[in-house]
Amino acid sequence: MTIEKWLLFLFDGAPVELKKNQIIIGIIIGLGFMALPLFIEGYWIRVLSSIFMYAIITGALNIIAGFAGYAAFGNIVFFGIGAYTTAMLMLRVGFPWWTGVFVGAILAALFAVLVGLPILRLRGHYFAIATLGINRAVEQIALDWGSFTGGGKGITLPLPKMEIQSFYAMIYFIMFGLLLLTILTNFLIARGRLGYALRAIRDNEDAAEASGIFAPTCKVIAWAISAFITGLTGGVFAYWFSFIEPAMVFDIMIAVKAFVMMMLGGAGTVLGPIIGAFLLELISETVWGQFLTIHMLILGIIVVGVVIFIPRGVLDLFRKKISLSALIRNIKNQSI
Repeated sequence: MTIEKWLLFLFDGAPVELKKNQIIIGIIIGLGFMALPLFIEGYWIRVLSSIFMYAIITGALNIIAGFAGYAAFGNIVFFGIGAYTTAMLMLRVGFPWWTGVFVGAILAALFAVLVGLPILRLRGHYFAIATLGINRAVEQIALDWGSFTGGGKGITLPLPKMEIQSFYAMIYFIMFGLLLLTILTNFLIARGRLGYALRAIRDNEDAAEASGIFAPTCKVIAWAISAFITGLTGGVFAYWFSFIEPAMVFDIMIAVKAFVMMMLGGAGTVLGPIIGAFLLELISETVWGQFLTIHMLILGIIVVGVVIFIPRGVLDLFRKKISLSALIRNIKNQSI
């Protein structure tokens, strides 16, 4: 297959039809976020950068878990690969940070292809458990190879040679740019042939294969794209925090939060996971800080509430117009 044919397969699908008001609203929101650093600084710059980061991770997860229906709970392994690749290339080879970020993303995508070829033949909870095992195995390698990775003590990256406020503003714009890239990627996939193939696989994989869709290739491509975006984010995170350790960048709770965000916004949609990430992170920053000892309980309540009341996410609820009758219908649909 030529590059042109690959691009046609990935993105050539139904014609894109965006209403004029949707385009205007999108431009206004984008310009608003770009102008925000002129009016805020310090704490809120870091908070918004963190929200962008979780939105990117959730949007990347949506490609394999939302569109294809494969619960990749170990997707955070690509975040760690991107982070450690960036750190190692900066410290051991002397590469600039941006080179390390792109190399880390490429390695994450290649790793997804390598492990995806065998384990993407698994389905359901077997696949989910396999991804958890891969994440744990790579984390253990980072812990045991202490002479190179720093092991459990972690590793410190070179500090940026700029004013701290300028550095935070730069990270803000980088994360925002990656968020736009993630949204665009989800949009093109959703509208393209790959998106149709992944949704067919999610609904009934056997029927999809019977209709001529080569499911293994589609799933590997989707996971590689997801891994590339997640790896980019991990590399930027490493440069941003200037310190990483295995427990930080391979933390399975990041993946769990990403799944909750995806469910909250609407799995398999373009903007749903992004909206879910913004909602949950804003709740985290404004509410959970008051309940440090029970924030996991609150997270669990949110998960149960989403499953019962809005199983298809807030986007679906808005499409049907928010009402008590819509909530009651959702509860009845969940009953056995």
